[in-house]
Amino acid sequence: MNRQRRQWLEQSAAQVALIGSAAAAGVAGLLGSGCTSCRAGWGLGAETAGATGAAHTGLPSGSQALPQAQLSSAELPPLAPREWRAAWVASVAHIDWPKQAGLSESTLRTQILDIAQRVRGMGLNALILQVRPAADALYPSRLEPPSEYLYAQGQPGAAFDALQLWVQACHAQGLELHAWFNPYRARHPSARQALHEGHVARRHPGWVHRYGDLMWLDPGQPEAQEHSLKVIADVVQRYDLDGVHVDDYFYPYPIKGADGRDLPFPDEDSFRRHRPAGMGSSEAERAQWRRSNVDHFVEQMYRRVHALKPGVQVSISPFGIGRPDRRPAGIVGFSQYDQLYADVERWCERGWLDALVPQLYWPRSRPAQSFEKLLDYWLAHNPHGRHVWAGLYTSSVANGTPTAWSPDEILWQIDRQRERAASTGHAHFSLQALLQDRGGLANELPRSRYAQAALTPAMPWLAQGPAPTAPVAHRLPDGRILLSSGSGAPARRFAVWRRTRSSALAGWSFEVLKASGPLQGTAPTAAPIPGPSSTAALPRVPGAADEVVVVQALDAAGREGPRQAFVVGT
Repeated sequence: MNRQRRQWLEQSAAQVALIGSAAAAGVAGLLGSGCTSCRAGWGLGAETAGATGAAHTGLPSGSQALPQAQLSSAELPPLAPREWRAAWVASVAHIDWPKQAGLSESTLRTQILDIAQRVRGMGLNALILQVRPAADALYPSRLEPPSEYLYAQGQPGAAFDALQLWVQACHAQGLELHAWFNPYRARHPSARQALHEGHVARRHPGWVHRYGDLMWLDPGQPEAQEHSLKVIADVVQRYDLDGVHVDDYFYPYPIKGADGRDLPFPDEDSFRRHRPAGMGSSEAERAQWRRSNVDHFVEQMYRRVHALKPGVQVSISPFGIGRPDRRPAGIVGFSQYDQLYADVERWCERGWLDALVPQLYWPRSRPAQSFEKLLDYWLAHNPHGRHVWAGLYTSSVANGTPTAWSPDEILWQIDRQRERAASTGHAHFSLQALLQDRGGLANELPRSRYAQAALTPAMPWLAQGPAPTAPVAHRLPDGRILLSSGSGAPARRFAVWRRTRSSALAGWSFEVLKASGPLQGTAPTAAPIPGPSSTAALPRVPGAADEVVVVQALDAAGREGPRQAFVVGT
């Protein structure tokens, strides 16, 4: 964590002494009667195995429709809950991944695949990957230089696309992948390499200021704002992302000078040139102008992302305490409204985000930054009913410091979040604490809080056209099972429940499969198999007997179609 931000977290708690004591859901839309064509008994539906023909022209000749199982409501699997269970993956300063620069492509590939698999095993369903830590790129880019946190001494090769591999690995494990951008940080104190010739500080030095041991793009420079927006748009266009994410770094956290006072951010020139006509030069007016700069970026990011891909989510994780004039009684601490110029309440009022992830990074022992009060505050400032996901400071668990948290603190916070139906998830900062299983937390979560797998929450305001219809399933000539969306909206993913026909009704397993375009052929050089536009191959369990599989299509907004059961024979 940035030391200025850590300092402000601590000072937020310390203010208690200075000013006196302070007071301290199921899947929506599933058919109530069960799956499509459900009737009592275990008979097969009218669509029995046979050559497909006209219903799905374009499938390979000889493909056969799977028989539908007729399940009663009592025989259906339990509904999957909806909850966002995410973790931040910070690349800056090698916090989470990669742990060092200059690793080989094979090493990086192994790490990414292993992390995605481990994350799924923990019970998470989303990762927030930092792809632009400091005006650089952890992916091939024509707009910004390679990040020194990934590339060094010619490794990995320039063509290696870590982001594409992360997308593929996460989707293969049923995880969402959100790309995390730092809009304005241009250089972090942990940087060691010389500035790349393509870095914005060398190409456009007038856009960048030195501030303490940082370099920072000036939010008041319209060209700097536009550059960051183009970077985000470029990634949205090129990658199959589930979301775009920015954190709390807009204007930088204040840094103290030698005299102990906050250093002023050096934007005098941009304020003089770009402030609105008639605006004066007072500090209050400059603060108003700075907030308008940040507002403009947030609004434009939201509108441009959805103009490119309406189903891509936009989330923001601000500092956890709101503006001073609206805080609950007893809450004290750092003002992002006055210091970072982030008017988060306004963004919520305007609907410029799909999810708010406030960083509620304090334990129960600090009532002046009460987790419950602050979560309730943000839920109350959400007029558009967007998602509010609690940011958890999991890195404080068993971290070897005198102020380390017990893992019970995170479990308690998850429980308190779940007590509030309007709060639909949470995110852990950061992934390393879980990968290291600090305090046994990563082992405990799948045993208790994450014992039941969850679908990510739906975002109906992003929906386009009709909801998905019941999926269909075919056995291809090479033996693979192809799931495909019906006649409604294309599927983004398929929710799949499965069990052997001989197992008990409680023996259902659950997984999420990413839907894609036409299914690829078996040979490495085979062309895609023409067919339905939204498909997924159903993995077979080695040695499994006949299975009953219940499938549900979900679109990009998370809307569900009806569940349909099939019999998959050996």
